[in-house]
Amino acid sequence: MQNNKETNLNNERRNRIEIIKLMREKKIIPFGSKYNKETALDQIKKMAVGARVKSAGRVVLLRDMGKITFAHLQDFYGRVQIIFKEDVIGKVEYKTILNFLNMGDFLGVEGEVFVTKKGEISIMVKKYEFLSKAMRPLPEKWHGIKDTELKYRKRYLDLIMNEETKKRFIIRSRFLWELRNHYHDNGFIEVETPILCNTPSGALAKPFKSHHNAYGNDVYLRIAPEIYLKEAIIGGFEKIYEVARSFRNEGVDPSHLQDFTMVEHYCAYWDYKMNMRFTEQMLAEIIKKIKGELKIEILNRKGELVKVDLSLPWKTVSFKNLILQDCGIDIDEFPDVKELKNIIKEKKISIDKIESLGRGNLIDALYKAVSREKIIEPTFLIHHPIDISPLARRNDDNPMVTDRFQLIINGWEIVNAYSELIDPVDQKERFEKQMDMRKHGDEEAMLKDDEFVEAMEYGIPPVSGWGMGIDRIVALLTQQPNLRDVVMFPLLKPDK
Repeated sequence: MQNNKETNLNNERRNRIEIIKLMREKKIIPFGSKYNKETALDQIKKMAVGARVKSAGRVVLLRDMGKITFAHLQDFYGRVQIIFKEDVIGKVEYKTILNFLNMGDFLGVEGEVFVTKKGEISIMVKKYEFLSKAMRPLPEKWHGIKDTELKYRKRYLDLIMNEETKKRFIIRSRFLWELRNHYHDNGFIEVETPILCNTPSGALAKPFKSHHNAYGNDVYLRIAPEIYLKEAIIGGFEKIYEVARSFRNEGVDPSHLQDFTMVEHYCAYWDYKMNMRFTEQMLAEIIKKIKGELKIEILNRKGELVKVDLSLPWKTVSFKNLILQDCGIDIDEFPDVKELKNIIKEKKISIDKIESLGRGNLIDALYKAVSREKIIEPTFLIHHPIDISPLARRNDDNPMVTDRFQLIINGWEIVNAYSELIDPVDQKERFEKQMDMRKHGDEEAMLKDDEFVEAMEYGIPPVSGWGMGIDRIVALLTQQPNLRDVVMFPLLKPDK
């Protein structure tokens, strides 16, 4: 049985469909083709009293007071009160408004700027035009939707009803705009690479598989644009970047989505240290433009607002020292994966699927279990073990670690970057080691990419590459606990 709320909604929808039918019978067009909107609603409050205006928007509040009706009209830029008076627009037109106008309808209005007795700047409507009838009513609580599931599943309602949601996605757009500007100002060129690929390389992750009917073979959704961007460097580009939709067939949690947006850049002749300096300068500059300062509040893992200082320079710590500090395990003392697993178990550190992990992913899981969530202030994590960095350059002083950094803020990995591996023989050996780990059950080990190794054999300059999750940095800046809050239309299970 339907509950009373569902029954009322169905009755309301039927009533509105009947209104549309009556409008057509009276030769009133319920769904218009265009409207010459001259003024955005946020500009109305800056205009002189008595000024003529012509605007349009959605009706989000409607109050009938007899011979006068008040409504709120909302567009992308703002909201303003509009007033219908019987003695201004005439009895026939006023009756039409009372009979046919509903919450949620799009309406075009012409009139004059007017100030009510309470001092509210409004539009005294002299002419109006129905632009689009809403068949379904807006949610009852016009001041905002609180149901999280509803906000994700019906984001359009969330955008209509919650001003903060709209502002969040404006910040996301502005972040990308400022990011592209910074790259442009520093000589980078934006490129595009394939989403469908024969080999899903560029990261340690399980890919999505599809089938290409025309070619008759399986293909993968990219897990990162890295390999193609490096091939562009081989081809002669020196400073490139891509804002790339990427896909990883892994678990979903507040800090991970299976389809997400990342940006990667590569610069010939840089090393990872030069990239670190570029990173902190770029992000500090962009964040200051958006937030107005570098001491900002973010939401920690407990849902509390905490202050972080993004002033330069940012802290740097080695992977080995961080794990040693947080759990007492020196990973260099355990080159054998079985011995490392034993010491982890002895210290009663819980790691999911520990038996199936190779040494590299085991070390990464150990770091995530004991260290990552403790890092709140912006911190560069450097010198990752070679086992978990199959595409990064070996360190000249210690060949067991790589010239790599991650930027961690609030326990989230924001940036991952390397001095790239440019030795094709070393690269081929590491790919083969990853394939061996895959044979032994590590689904996130990287697949071999012979075509990339061949490209490297033609010569690749020293280069440093960099990847950042757009969803994560925006969630951080907008104080959101879940990446779905900064993705306009996140993928959900079908609503049965």
